[in-house]
Amino acid sequence: MQRGCDLLLFTSKIKRSQPSAAPTVFAFREHCCRWSSNCSGIGCDVLLTHCYYNNKTVKTMSSAAIETVFGSLDNYSKGSVEIISGQASHYAFSNIFEVAEKSLPYEKVIVGLNLGYVIETLRAEGQSPWYTAAHDEFAIVMDGEVRVDFLKLDSPLKAGEGTQLAGDLPAGKPMGYVLLKRGHQCLLPVGTAYRFEASRPGVILQQTIKGPLSVEKWADICFK
Repeated sequence: MQRGCDLLLFTSKIKRSQPSAAPTVFAFREHCCRWSSNCSGIGCDVLLTHCYYNNKTVKTMSSAAIETVFGSLDNYSKGSVEIISGQASHYAFSNIFEVAEKSLPYEKVIVGLNLGYVIETLRAEGQSPWYTAAHDEFAIVMDGEVRVDFLKLDSPLKAGEGTQLAGDLPAGKPMGYVLLKRGHQCLLPVGTAYRFEASRPGVILQQTIKGPLSVEKWADICFK
């Protein structure tokens, strides 16, 4: 039996002196617990960097704090790739915040491509046109706050790949809206039209199929 934990853990070995005793609780920063009831015999591998064992602090391989830093349009680090062989220009490496910073509002810049399926970075700023697609799409907000309005189309798009423009005022029934903050994802379902709106610049990642609105800027966004 195990409680959830979203922190990176390392391996340590802690022996139980009484295998028949009740399960021992290990706590990691008071946020993550792991029960040792799945251990057999005297030896037991427990994935922890440091923990509380029988109310005593036990330090293992490393007790260094792990800090997660979220990037944004206003504050990001591009990062790098350590080249083992070849040239840096052979690697498709880009930073989504840097791409959005240099893009026009709602320009759909491809940052990932696999057999026609794409991940696009969009700079969310102001109000977008109405979009639609003949298949489901997904949007994840990586920075800022974005409102997504939906219409149930009277005449849904039946063919074509990727995001399409739905017109200035698509004919359909309003379905409501969702308000996305950083880390929130929403479905952009087939048969609907949708529109993004952001009061301040933000970043959207959109999962879809390469289409007429998709923009490729590999020479500009990847390592030289």
